Amino acid sequence: MMKRRSFIKKGTTVASLLGLSTSTLHAINLTSKDKNTATHNYKMNFAPHLGMFKHHAGKDPIDQLNFMADLGFTAYEDNGMKKRTVELQEKMSQTMVKRNITMGVFVAHKIDWKTPSLTSGKINIRNKFLSDIKESVEVAKRVNAKWITVVPGHVDLKQDINYQTAHVIETLKQASSILEPHGITMVLEPLNFYNHPGQFLSDSPQAYQICKAVNSPSCKILFDIYHQQIQEGNLIPNINKTWDEIAYFQIGDNPGRNEPTTGEINYKNIFKHIHNKGFKGVLGMEHGNSIDGIAGEKAIIKAYKETSNF
Repeated sequence: MMKRRSFIKKGTTVASLLGLSTSTLHAINLTSKDKNTATHNYKMNFAPHLGMFKHHAGKDPIDQLNFMADLGFTAYEDNGMKKRTVELQEKMSQTMVKRNITMGVFVAHKIDWKTPSLTSGKINIRNKFLSDIKESVEVAKRVNAKWITVVPGHVDLKQDINYQTAHVIETLKQASSILEPHGITMVLEPLNFYNHPGQFLSDSPQAYQICKAVNSPSCKILFDIYHQQIQEGNLIPNINKTWDEIAYFQIGDNPGRNEPTTGEINYKNIFKHIHNKGFKGVLGMEHGNSIDGIAGEKAIIKAYKETSNF
């Protein structure tokens, strides 16, 4: 135990002298022993999230961001960023700027999973949503985010689907007018029926129709490959058909919603296709680790190296 403490103390001192974070030093030490943790030049902007590499980097968000950068990841997403303290948001933003990490999405509003929200057409619900969007603008500016996630909410069983669609479109038009001056894009996320039964927005063609109707650079599609594999399959053709309205991708294999190579989705072909179409945006790693601990984190790194090697 004393030898280990002595090593950590000496390592921290060396890191300080060299201007490195302790997580960077830890990554260097691991790299000398395991090629899986070596820095990699990814062809695409894959975005891990907090907790994905906690066994390597520790619990501190700044150390985790540094470790992601040490591995070669160039983006980061954080669904819960809006709930973090302003102080932590600012620290994370400074770290991302320093390490050349692009900030991906965070959830822009409170999502109602069980009762109608934007589909209802109720003015008080619309106004609350628009208030959430205004708050999200301030968070986005603080953390240099260009995309925020929006989910229209549960279906309204008492209204025809076409009326619901009209209500959603009108609300999103008003939200777009708030976002456009700031160059921020809300990305609409269709959700599959199996994990999120009763949600209004479930299909990529439906999202495409809504974005065309809103007709704003601030209203685009978040194409979550995991959700759409369950909901509709036919992934590459649907990506092609909705391409001009897609601003963001998210990743997860099926079944299990874990890293690529753990399920049925041919992510190597999908990544190659998206890359060859010229996508320069962020692909959020919104999935779990199929294996616990250090081994699971190494498995994620290995999976992304393999599937992006084309």
